This record gives sequence, structure tokens and C-alpha cells, in this order.
Amino acid sequence: MIANITEFERIPRILRLNIAGQPVEWVNWQEAVCLYARDLVSWTVGDPLLKIRGGHSRFDSSRSSVEIHSIIACDGRVVSRDSHVPPLTNRALFRRDRNSCLYCSKQFSDFDLTRDHVLPVSRGGLDAWDNVVAACRRCNHFKGNRLLQDCSMELRALPYVPNFAEYLALINSGRILGDQMTFLSKSFSAESRLRH
Repeated sequence: MIANITEFERIPRILRLNIAGQPVEWVNWQEAVCLYARDLVSWTVGDPLLKIRGGHSRFDSSRSSVEIHSIIACDGRVVSRDSHVPPLTNRALFRRDRNSCLYCSKQFSDFDLTRDHVLPVSRGGLDAWDNVVAACRRCNHFKGNRLLQDCSMELRALPYVPNFAEYLALINSGRILGDQMTFLSKSFSAESRLRH
């Protein structure tokens, strides 16, 4: 049994799938225990990540326990993710573009990156995955609300809409276990920058 709170805080998130094996969300270990307790976990992938021990039965003094796996599939309705566009956040956008400015190709921290609209909003561009890129403050300021051809700039890579498996990897980057990334990467699109 894990003894203290700080160790519990370091436990990686659990990848929850639907019954068809499609990635749905990240859950913490407490939410996973509830899914197991409600008998909603239909199948698991990989070895157990954590064993949680409960109290003793008043009938036979046996102690309850549950082994939590890093990937769990839960019963329930299957929703098609094919038409679902993941929410656009700066954190996910910067991870999609590998924390690089897509104009000068230099790497930056999140703090030093901005969201740039390839076709500026003032010219009818949308705030959407396929029209935004990570840009350093210098390049974004230089481009302003001009079109690329008007300021002699070019993109180093094209923007794209990540699928839901990619999105889950983007929002939890740096904290994904090997078996979770292997599972997710099987669903990455061909143009995904996460493949490299």
C-alpha cells in the first residue's frame, strides 16, 4: 500500500477507453477506483499500475483491494469521435507544434509562444486548429494581421486538426506511460507530429 499523499500525487493518470477500445479521457486513480467499484471496467490492457487496499469485512475480516491498470475500458455508450474536433487550447497547440515557432523554427517555452492565425481573424480567418500555429512573440508581432505572402514569411509545417487520440497525448504530454503511448499512437493520423 502506498503510504503518503505525495506518492499518490505522482501516480500517472489512467487512460479510459470506451467498450470499443476508443480513447475517451484521462482519469485520476480515485476516479478509476470508482469505476472499478461500480463494476464499469469491462477489460484492461497491460500490467496493474497500482493496488489499492480497502477496509476489512465485518463478516469474515477479509480485506478488500482493487488493482488499477494504466488502461481501462469501461462499459457504456460508444460515441463516434470521427466528427469530434478536440477543443483548441494553447497548451495542446504548442505541443502539436512541438514547442517550435512554425515561422523561425526555434524552440520556445510555453510562456514565449503565442497563437498565430495563418489567415488573420480580421481577414475572415477562424480560430480553429487548421488555421493556427505556434509562433514566437517576435514572429507573431512581425506578421501582425498580414497574409504570409505580404510579409515574406512561410510556414515550416502546415497546421492540422489532431484526432482525439493525439489530443489526449497532447494534453498529458510528459506524463504518459509507455503502454499508454503505444496504445494511443496506433490511432495517430499520418500527418501527426507526435509520430516523430
